[in-house]
Amino acid sequence: MARYTGPVCRLCRAEGEKLFLKGSRCLTPKCAFEKRPFVPGAHGNQSTFKRKRDSNFLLQLRAKQRVRRTYGLLERQFQRYYETAAAMRGVTGVNMLQLLETRLDNVVYRLGYAQSRAQARILVSHGHFTVNDRRTNVPSVQLNAGDVVRVRHSSRANGYFKEVSDLAEVRSTPGWLSRNISDLDGKVLQLPLRNEIDTPVNEQLVVEFYSR
Repeated sequence: MARYTGPVCRLCRAEGEKLFLKGSRCLTPKCAFEKRPFVPGAHGNQSTFKRKRDSNFLLQLRAKQRVRRTYGLLERQFQRYYETAAAMRGVTGVNMLQLLETRLDNVVYRLGYAQSRAQARILVSHGHFTVNDRRTNVPSVQLNAGDVVRVRHSSRANGYFKEVSDLAEVRSTPGWLSRNISDLDGKVLQLPLRNEIDTPVNEQLVVEFYSR
């Protein structure tokens, strides 16, 4: 499957805000967005080059790109999430965010066992986690209430997982998840409510983009 392999800091600069694609590095002065808080490209730093007014289409497009890049999805994959959410009962935008939040790689990130979603995706792909005691290496696995995610016993000898408990302790988990750091596991208590999802996005603009 194709994937974006370029510098992810350019994505943050293109969106005009931090998407925290590099985890803790984004909180340090080394963050590229802190050094160059303008869009990438030859004319990115020309403050006089501004639109008088952003069109509705541009606002919708930027909202869609912001969500897609935050969760690390390609366009076709992201559109399938929208279509699935639209076919569900309830509010389409909230349904879409719930589907994205309950992906396995995102849950691993939210539990604090990875510093970024990209790192969580790699750890899952390498088979370091189980879901309900069954090994899985598919980052897009959809989790439901009651599912338990755990670091495999054979992976705990890995140098990263020997230190991951210290990394996880400094990060809090959202209310829809429970975590047991001593056992390196976590449980999905319920689907996240909209006020429990801190992704900075207007999901209604995403719905409007695909509803054109």
